[in-house]
Amino acid sequence: MFYWLMKYVVIGPVIKAIFRPWMVGRRNIPTEGAAILASNHLSFSDSIFLPLMIDRRMAFLAKSDYFTGKGIKGWATRMFFTATGQLPIDRSGGKASEASLNTGLGVLGRGELLGIYPEGTRSPDGTLYRGRTGIARMALEARVPVVPVVMVDTGAVMPIGQRLPRVGRVGIVIGEPLDFSRFEGMEGDRYVLRSVTDEIMVALHRLGEQRYEDVYASTVKDRLATAQAAKAPASRH
Repeated sequence: MFYWLMKYVVIGPVIKAIFRPWMVGRRNIPTEGAAILASNHLSFSDSIFLPLMIDRRMAFLAKSDYFTGKGIKGWATRMFFTATGQLPIDRSGGKASEASLNTGLGVLGRGELLGIYPEGTRSPDGTLYRGRTGIARMALEARVPVVPVVMVDTGAVMPIGQRLPRVGRVGIVIGEPLDFSRFEGMEGDRYVLRSVTDEIMVALHRLGEQRYEDVYASTVKDRLATAQAAKAPASRH
């Protein structure tokens, strides 16, 4: 009840009035049954616009830090993420990764929609990067279709590092569902998982026409951080 109240009465109408989001391919979202919505990731706001723009309830896996803040700000952040369908997960790796997988499988097991960013993190420069194979494993284990989703101009509205959004129009393009039933029972084969993941990334690339680079976004972020750290001492002189 709280989710629907916030989506359709409180948060949703305000965001739609300010940013006037548009959507193409709405019919490609299954009207019932579980499915994974695989999206590119340009901005923090991707996890807000997509759930608010589709008619069905959906969930995103969000880092647990967003749910543990203190005081009024922490409470407001927690309520906002809950209202937009976010589920807290530990992204530290190892056993936490397995727990995240199980959380996602739980959503799909209930016949709901699950949003996943195959790149694993936001793109630092608008480029589409290599996908992580967790999405393939989840799709094969749950035996659900994967719907490619491209977010448009969310990076311009709320760039990385900016705390408040700029007013601007954003868009969402929904592609045709991808069926991986031919790989049923092969979720333990790492070559199959890579093949499925690459097929998803190709679909995103074609749908959104982003520049693609076959390297992990996290690797690029590490390179940028190293380069900035190297420049820091020089800037003090």
